Parts: sequence; structure tokens; C-alpha cells
Amino acid sequence: MFHSPQMVKKRVPEWLNSSLWSSTPSPSLDEDRVQPYTSKPTATTTITSSSSISDYEPPSMVDPPIPVPPPKPTREDKPPPQPQSTDSLPDHEDKNNTTPSPEDISRQAQLLVELSRKTINLRELRRIASQGIPDGAGIRSTVWKLLLGYLPPDRGLWSSELAKKRSQYKHFKDELLMNPSEITRKMDNCTNCDTDESKGQSKGLLSRSEITHGEHPLSLGQSSVWNQFFQDTEIIEQIDRDVKRTHPDLHFFSGDSSDAKSNQDALKNILIVFAKLNPGIRYVQGMNELLAPLFYVFKTDPNEEDAASAEADTFFCFVELLSGFRDHFCQQLDNSVVGIRSTITKLSQLLKEHDEELWRHLEITTKVNPQFYAFRWITLLLTQEFNFADSLHIWDTLLSDPEGPQETLLRVCCAMLILIRRRLLAGDFTSNLKLLQNYPPTNIRHLLYVANKLRVQSPG
Repeated sequence: MFHSPQMVKKRVPEWLNSSLWSSTPSPSLDEDRVQPYTSKPTATTTITSSSSISDYEPPSMVDPPIPVPPPKPTREDKPPPQPQSTDSLPDHEDKNNTTPSPEDISRQAQLLVELSRKTINLRELRRIASQGIPDGAGIRSTVWKLLLGYLPPDRGLWSSELAKKRSQYKHFKDELLMNPSEITRKMDNCTNCDTDESKGQSKGLLSRSEITHGEHPLSLGQSSVWNQFFQDTEIIEQIDRDVKRTHPDLHFFSGDSSDAKSNQDALKNILIVFAKLNPGIRYVQGMNELLAPLFYVFKTDPNEEDAASAEADTFFCFVELLSGFRDHFCQQLDNSVVGIRSTITKLSQLLKEHDEELWRHLEITTKVNPQFYAFRWITLLLTQEFNFADSLHIWDTLLSDPEGPQETLLRVCCAMLILIRRRLLAGDFTSNLKLLQNYPPTNIRHLLYVANKLRVQSPG
């Protein structure tokens, strides 16, 4: 049944336009300051788990047309801090404010109190962290590990658990990243280790006569390590390409420095190991973007021992993170009740519940299919819609949801639509698609406030 405009508009709550948010930089919402629409794909830019999470361009925010608070560390900026020194990024809220706000100081103190307990109160930790974790002191690194279930609540178990997991990851790498030549040499050593002559002649390389037919590089046998190696090569090459274009605006991930190359190698190792351990999913383009925030936070932990083990810690936390979204990456489940299309439908329904006028204008009047923009929003957890520092703040909230990040993610996506409703209602298909695929800068705390309101206030 159609509602009159007057009835529909009442569905938009008064708190949305509260003067509390008058400090939000409204000029950034002017139409002429939005990044111009380019020839990037529209529907094809969205993620398709059958081939890739997207036919995937580097982030549109890499070279922003307007100053976005906080300023992103670009190659023109001074070099970023070394991993051991700090995990801070420019302040989230005010590019001119380099000192923590009183709220941040208070929240940091609360988090430190919780982290100092013999047994962590996860419920309280989630409550505090959901408001945003202040940068610095390695707090975010420890809290994320707890929120993802990598660290147990009992502090007394941390040391043994970390040692066990880090050793396990080293074993994965030793077994899964080994060159087939190494595998065949090991196999030969097991059967011919007592032949001194072969040891002297081969110098660690197998002679042609020593390689069994099944392990020969030209063998077509399904069990051949070389056959498997060649099957993996295409995925490894795709991972290498994607990792090289991960956050090209950040020295930490990009450039010719030894640190950047080392960080890229770590990302590649993690993704290759994951792909080999998860043959049902393997690697899907865009996973590198989900991996980057985790690795950055762990690698920039001021604790040198933890920073040195960031690759192992990131791997297990990445597995935990993806476990809640696994079905989004499985092509066979795309159209199922747990697949990505079902999740996008939930977002559409959520918008209809809270702002039916906007929902009707987008999906019926202008026919903007939510898959055109929400595919990327949902599968990449908003990493491409905001600058890196703001993405970390959003992830604080996503990871704090005890039910997993998906429900909170959908509320944040819905809030993103509501915050720009006036511009969307005034737009047509083309202008709205431009806007949604290049989401304008916004006050992240306001965004998360609105998203939380969608949780606590059911539509009337």
C-alpha cells in the first residue's frame, strides 16, 4: 500500500537532524565536491564471488579530490612511523586536532583497566570498544585479538596460546609454501639418505634418474606435487597482483622500501596459506583489502615481540573474521539464504523499515539496484568507502558485536544511505549511482551513532 509523502516522512526520526551534529563538515556534502564519476564499472565494479570480489579497481579514495579528515598518509607526507614505535594514524575526527579528545583519553583508560584484569570481561570490553578504540599503546591490537577470539579471556593463557598458534603457522608455511623441488628432495632424502655418492653429486638437487615418474614436473598425475604447483600458480599470481595494489597511498603497504616489500610478502604468505587450507574458497579478489587492516594493526603494535609475529597473528584473526562471512565468498551459495544476495536483500529491507520514502525512491523510482553499490560495501567491510583511519574506527564497532559483524555492518550501511537521503531523493539513477559508489566524507562518530539508533529504535 502506498503511503502519502506526509506519512512516509514521519518515519525519519527527529534525532537524525539533531543540532548535536552541527559540527559535521557539511561543505563536504555539497554536490560539486563529490569525486566526479569516472569510467569505472558500475554493476561490474561490484563483487562477484564467482570470479572476484570485484573486477576490482584500486580504491577510489586513493587520490581524493577534496581534503578528507583525517588526511591520509600519502607518499608526499613524511614517512610513516616504524611499526615498533606506534600504531597511531591521524586523528579520526578533526584534521587540525592532533591531541586525543577527553573522551578518547577516558576510553583508553577504561580499556587499559579491562585489559589488566586476570580474566577479561568480554561483554564490558565490547561495550567500550564499540565506541572506538583510541590509537596508540597497542590497545587496538590486543582488543581486536580478544574480540576475534584469537586470545582467550584468561590472561594467564595468552603466552602459551600465542606460542602454540605461532608455531602452528610456521608449520603451515613450511609445508604449504615449499617449492616442489624442495618436496621431491625431501622425499628422496628419506629413501636415499645413505647414498654418499648421490649426496656429493647432487649438492641438494635431485638428478633426473632420482625423480619418480609421479613427481616429475611433466607428470599429469592428480597426486603429483608439480601438478598441484601449476594449479596453484594462477592463484598465486592473482594474489601477487592484488597485494601490490593494496593501499597504494600508504608507505606501509606500497613503495620500494624494504619494510613495504616485507609487509607485502607477509600479506601474500597469509593469502596463499589460506587458499591452500581452504580449497572450497581458495582466494577471491578483494581478500587482500580485508587482510590489510588486521596486519597493519598487529604489525604496528609497540610490543616488538607481538609486532614480529604479526603475520601469524593476522592469519588466524583473518580466518576468524572470514568465518562470519564465509558464505559470501562461496559461488555455490550466492543465491542461497546465507549468500551475498540474501545479505543485500536484508539491507534493502532494513532501509524500507526505517525510511520507506528513500527506499522507494532508490529501488522503484530511480531503479538503483542495491547490488550496484552494496556488494562492495558488504563484502569489503567498508574498507573502500572511507579513509584508512576511519575504516579502523568502523571496524572497532563491527568487531565488537557479540553476534558477529554482519548485523552491525548492515545497520552502518543503512545509516550511510539515511545520512545522504536529501541528495539521494533529489537525484536520478546516474547521480545517485555516482554518489553511492563514491561515498562522500562524513563524520564517522555521527554515522555510527545513527547506525546504533537503528538498533535501539524500531520503526514506528
